[in-house]
Amino acid sequence: MKQRILTIEDDPAIRRGIVDCLKYAGYSPMESGQASTGLQLALTSEIDLLLLDWVLPDGDGLSILQKIRRERPTLPTIVLTAKGDESDRVRGLQGGADDYVVKPFSVRELLARVEAVLRRSPQRPTATETMRIPTGIVDFQRREVRLSDGQRESLSEREAELLQYLASNRDRAISREEILSSVWRLTPKGITTRTIDMHVTRLREKLRDSVECPQILLTVRGKGYMFRIDSEAILRHD
Repeated sequence: MKQRILTIEDDPAIRRGIVDCLKYAGYSPMESGQASTGLQLALTSEIDLLLLDWVLPDGDGLSILQKIRRERPTLPTIVLTAKGDESDRVRGLQGGADDYVVKPFSVRELLARVEAVLRRSPQRPTATETMRIPTGIVDFQRREVRLSDGQRESLSEREAELLQYLASNRDRAISREEILSSVWRLTPKGITTRTIDMHVTRLREKLRDSVECPQILLTVRGKGYMFRIDSEAILRHD
């Protein structure tokens, strides 16, 4: 299946050039020339990468990026900017961008950066991937927990990413700093990890894991969190 890339760029000529080169390279492109419609597409469409212009007539790229990071924290994003100053590049990266390309750029450079960002982006669950837990089944595609008593709990995208990362590192204590880096994709230095604790607490509630004496998401004192269950957790493709 072709990887889908959304380009938000107000200059029609630049946008058309990007779309054409993405098609030629084998990607499935989407496009928008406005901040408002582009943001809506970024939040609701199944896309693998976002190319985001830093300056738009009806908004700015940093505000869009901040909104996307709140709703889709793991969506790979490359900023397209005519601002070559170091401070502007740093603002983009600190705002959550995975990389940036300074205009004017060549097709070869753009495609190289697209390939690099997609290659190092965290693997996402496939359409059929589920995980069995003692209290039911986690469906990563639907982002929900189907509990044995028939109830269902919805997972946010970040909760699903966090749970999958912990499960893929089963029986290993994961530090909060590693979680920030690998799941939130933030530099841990100087950033509070309280938000991770809150997400783990919510996950325990949704998995029906005891908050007082958890059996699935364990707290490892002085280290972080560990995914462990007595029965075998199965990542399967039905």
